[in-house]
Amino acid sequence: MTGNIIARRYARALFSLGKKAGSKELNAYGKELDALAGVIKSTPELGKIFRNPIISVEEKKAVLASLLDKGEVSVIVRNFCNLLADKDRLTAIPEIQAFYNVLLDADQGVVRGELITAIKLPKAKCDKVKSQLEKQAGQKLFLSFSTDKSILGGVVLKVGDKVLDASLRAQLGILKENIKRGE
Repeated sequence: MTGNIIARRYARALFSLGKKAGSKELNAYGKELDALAGVIKSTPELGKIFRNPIISVEEKKAVLASLLDKGEVSVIVRNFCNLLADKDRLTAIPEIQAFYNVLLDADQGVVRGELITAIKLPKAKCDKVKSQLEKQAGQKLFLSFSTDKSILGGVVLKVGDKVLDASLRAQLGILKENIKRGE
C-alpha cells in the first residue's frame, strides 16, 4: 500500500511538470515512462539490481543511465529517474507509469476497458460494440478485446473500476446460490 501512495505522488509530480510544459510534453513523458517501465518489467534482472541494497546509488544510476541512453529520453524524465535513484525508488517506476497513464487518461477524457467473451468477435462486431459503449459513456473509450472460454457465454465488461459480468458462468453461479437458499 505504501508503494502505491509513493508511486501516485511521483506520478502526480511528473504529470504536473508535463502539464506546465504543454500537451506534447505531457504525452511524451508518458511514452518515455511506458518504454522504461516495459524494459524493467521484461528484464527481471533490472528489478533485482534496483532492489539490492548492497548496490550503491551511483552504480544504480550508471545502470539507469545506460538504459536511458538507449532510447530518446527527455531531460525532465532523465532527471526524474535520477531523483528516483537518489530516493531509492527505482523499483516503483512501473507503478508510477501506471498511475501516470491514469492521470493522462483522465486529463484527456479517455476511459480504458476490456471486453471478455467466450469466443473471438469479428472486427466489425468489436467496432460496433465499442462505438455503442462510447455513446453510452459519453467519452472516448479504449477497449481491448480478449477471450476466456471459462465464461461459457455472454460477456464480462471491465471499464475503469467497474465490472459488468453478464457471462453464463456468473448467471449459473447466481442460479446455484438461489437453489442453495431454496428460492
